[in-house]
Amino acid sequence: MRGRIPLVLRRALSQPLLLVAAFGSILLATTALVALIMYAVTVAEVGVRRTMETAPIRTTSAKITAPVDATTFPQRDALIRGQLDKTFGDVPADVTVGIRSDSYAMPGQEKLEQPELTRFATYEHLDRHAQLVQGSWPAASPSGVVEVALSQPAAQEMDLTSGATFTIVGRLDKKPVNVRVSGVFRLTDPAGDRWNGDELLRRGAEIRNYTTNGPLMVTPETFVQRFATNVTATWFAVPDLRSLPREELRPFAAAVAALNDDVKRECSGCAAVSNLPEMLGQLDQAALVARSTMLVPVLQLLVLAAYALMLTARLLADHRRMEVALLRSRGAGSLRLGLLAGAESLLVALPCAIVAPFLAPPVLTLIGSLPWLRATGVRLTPTPNLSTFLISAGVAIACAVLLALPAWRGARRTYIEEQSARGRGEKQGIIQRAGGDLVLLVVAALAVWQLQRYGSPVTSTTSGGLGIDPLIVTGPALALLCGGMLGLRLVPIVSGIAERWTSRRSSLAPALGAWQVSRRPLRYSGPVLLLTMAIAIGVVSIATAATWRGSQEDQARHIAAADLRVAAPVAAAELGVLGRAGAYAALPGVTEMSPVYRGAVELGGDDAVFLAADAERLDGLLHLRPDLTPMTVPELAGELSSARPDPASIAVPGEPGALTLGTRLTLGDPARADAYGGVFLRLVVRDRLGTRTEVRTGLLTPDGRAHRITADLKSLGGRSGTIAYPLAVEGVLLDVPIPPEGSPITVAVDAVTTDAGAALAAPSWTVVQRGRQNLEKPSVTPGGFLTLTTGRPVSHPADVPVESEHIAVLPGPASATALPVAVTADLAASSKLVIGKTTTMAIDGTPTPVTPIAVLDAMPGTEGEQPAVLADLETVQARDLAGAYAPHPATEWWLAADGPRAEAEMTRHLDWDQTIVSRATLTRQLQDDPLASGLQGALILGFAAALVFAVLGFLVNAAVAARERATEFALLRALGVSFNQVFGLLAVEQTFIIGLSLLGGTALAVAVATLVVPHIVLTGQATAVTPGVLLDIPWGATAALLAAVALLLFAVVGGLARTLRRQGLGRALRIGED
Repeated sequence: MRGRIPLVLRRALSQPLLLVAAFGSILLATTALVALIMYAVTVAEVGVRRTMETAPIRTTSAKITAPVDATTFPQRDALIRGQLDKTFGDVPADVTVGIRSDSYAMPGQEKLEQPELTRFATYEHLDRHAQLVQGSWPAASPSGVVEVALSQPAAQEMDLTSGATFTIVGRLDKKPVNVRVSGVFRLTDPAGDRWNGDELLRRGAEIRNYTTNGPLMVTPETFVQRFATNVTATWFAVPDLRSLPREELRPFAAAVAALNDDVKRECSGCAAVSNLPEMLGQLDQAALVARSTMLVPVLQLLVLAAYALMLTARLLADHRRMEVALLRSRGAGSLRLGLLAGAESLLVALPCAIVAPFLAPPVLTLIGSLPWLRATGVRLTPTPNLSTFLISAGVAIACAVLLALPAWRGARRTYIEEQSARGRGEKQGIIQRAGGDLVLLVVAALAVWQLQRYGSPVTSTTSGGLGIDPLIVTGPALALLCGGMLGLRLVPIVSGIAERWTSRRSSLAPALGAWQVSRRPLRYSGPVLLLTMAIAIGVVSIATAATWRGSQEDQARHIAAADLRVAAPVAAAELGVLGRAGAYAALPGVTEMSPVYRGAVELGGDDAVFLAADAERLDGLLHLRPDLTPMTVPELAGELSSARPDPASIAVPGEPGALTLGTRLTLGDPARADAYGGVFLRLVVRDRLGTRTEVRTGLLTPDGRAHRITADLKSLGGRSGTIAYPLAVEGVLLDVPIPPEGSPITVAVDAVTTDAGAALAAPSWTVVQRGRQNLEKPSVTPGGFLTLTTGRPVSHPADVPVESEHIAVLPGPASATALPVAVTADLAASSKLVIGKTTTMAIDGTPTPVTPIAVLDAMPGTEGEQPAVLADLETVQARDLAGAYAPHPATEWWLAADGPRAEAEMTRHLDWDQTIVSRATLTRQLQDDPLASGLQGALILGFAAALVFAVLGFLVNAAVAARERATEFALLRALGVSFNQVFGLLAVEQTFIIGLSLLGGTALAVAVATLVVPHIVLTGQATAVTPGVLLDIPWGATAALLAAVALLLFAVVGGLARTLRRQGLGRALRIGED
């Protein structure tokens, strides 16, 4: 029966331990590599799909505009829709058209020189994006009364309800139109990207040179028939990208990029714009970078698997070399021995090739169940396909070759050569003797340098496209292998030192163990390198995951600048200019808050973002990473506010809803009264929370008589806002006309009283003038609350208009020293700014002297590498008043919030007209991005496989070594050496392997992580991270990992010791050396 069993199978069954180890290594390698590749492909596809599903409309839509009238609209509508169908191809798209008419004067204002206006408009399928709150949608009105629908904000602004009727008159054709409001609607998402640029529809009013209310929404048929008088129509196309394959991203982007040229060929007046080509190009690049980055753990595992298998193969070849030599002496040739080894390898590898594709999906399901991967919403459900089996077969065949190589090489030795080689212990392997590890060092250094230079494994190809650079993507794996091999040079040195140290001591086990390692270091180099690389992969994986999570939090904190950053219009119907601060301060959990102005600054041709916040509130509010600034936030705040003048204001007693002013406007030349009919005062009012605004009073009557005018404060709070009392008046602004022939004037404010009757105290006034000096500087004379007198202005020709003179009267001294600012490093470098040296910047077009007090690597509240300038808002507004300018308004609000309650309350108020940037929400969004977070799952899978490889290799090596030396241990025990001493000998040898591996692996991981990790952590768009990535090696988790691995390996040693103890002494002595 024995003769019928093939020789290949008999040889395999004769060494079950090593063959099972080889089978386990190959199965682990094929399963892990197939799972990693399936994971990379699946995550990239899911990430692309998720990004396209959740991409904002502003990045996926295409907008086409064209001039139309009632006759050309049908033709152009068909032309544009046809071109969009041709461009999008098989990708379905939602195409709507919107048109707005010429202006109409509001009812009763048609005779005014500057009336409030309204417009008719139509928006196709508006009912899909809005809900009726009153009445019904308008019906077609080809003649007679026009039925319209109003948005809720427009109805409130115009004080209209469903069923109301009115008449408006065209500004151009002067024709009246009778209108009936059929219904009132509310936009489902008024802050949505679909309505970007349509402030009239979103807010119901648009204030520019004229105030426009509306629009009056009509059906498309009504608009084309009655209001399409040479107006501009806008087609809005939103393609459904969910079914677009990843390989079609760039061709589809190219088609959309050509849309403008395609449309212009048929319609010269048409224009098309879209951000979609740029978005799809970035997405394709991001998917490519994500897949290439996930190749890093694949290649690391590939190197480790190859070495683990070579170690097992070497042990198998060493165990059989006498057998092979005997077969060769009996006539077996090298070819037959090689074929025998190859057949044995295939016998082990082929089942793995078949089984691995079916084991990979459950492994991925297990990986996908981890909490931080489940949070992304990605469900990994890949199924094996032909490519999966091909990959598995390729990996298995490669493993079979590696398993057979040592046997092929040993088949050439004779029995005498094997006998003479058995006692030799080589100090170095063939690669080290040839200097291969040093050559590998050069290649790894080049790869890491290229990774640091290009920032990702994806680079431009010679054809102008993008591709994966094989040298860069293999850099981390080469660095780990190179570092481990260089560490092997320490094995003889360390073992020699240990031998000399232990030989001087009386203990037998340490001395004998150290001598054994020193005598045959190459035997121990294999498991040392395997464990070193596994530990290094583990620590690098932990560091990469921690660094990635920290970077996502840093990005969110940097973009948001505070816990909550809220952008809002300066004034709105629901929350007025003085009502927003009080409403935000009352939100649950808000602990600090600052108004912020966001504008633009220009310096030497460089444009930058200008931010001004209350510096005294920045501590505890501003999220500024310490490494980005040369000073702490309190120190920065102190420097920014160092030029802030002492506050001077007039307290407003109580909580008034209005201020009443007793005024007189007296002309030195009453005949010039017509030229001064549009003069009014503006009070600069500040609330308790630091919000400043102008309060416009009624017009002054130039007749020299006393008049009472009112400044309405309550309306500045808005419908649901809360004014933060007490208030204070910080100045009075006045624009004095400069007519061709003017007159001296006297503006007197006899008293200012609240609606409760309390009077404001008159301060010591300071007058500031801004203009072309066409008017002598006014003077304040005693009497009443304020009496301001000007001289006669300079005369000028009537056909040469002259701008008004701007005057500010302040209740204290006017100070306008250089403005302290913090600037970003790129702006400082490009404009050659020096700390402490004053220069001039144009802040929103106004030249302003500034003094840089700090250079920041990046500015919170900005995205990417935007150059930016930060100043103190109080100082900026004080400078405004000192220059007779209106104070810069608050365009944003930065809030520090304890917990999520404030954000939840704000999102509940859709009518507050605000855009919220939340640090917590941003963090979740960044961490849930599959393209950005996919590397974590690959690292976990790669590290788990590496750990199993290492433990398996260590177990096999230790077991084989213990079995080979069973006779040696038995002789020692026969000579009187106790079992504890024998166990100590074994423990010393294995402790040398474990200790050197743990220390070397950790040191190697720190070096590789420092060089590599900051360059493979990228944004979801595959761009560099701002602020820069900080390496985070969590030493607690690293120590726990090392302790767990050490405990596991020592458990293996303990198990081997128990096996040796159960083996009888006589049986071991009878085994013989061969």
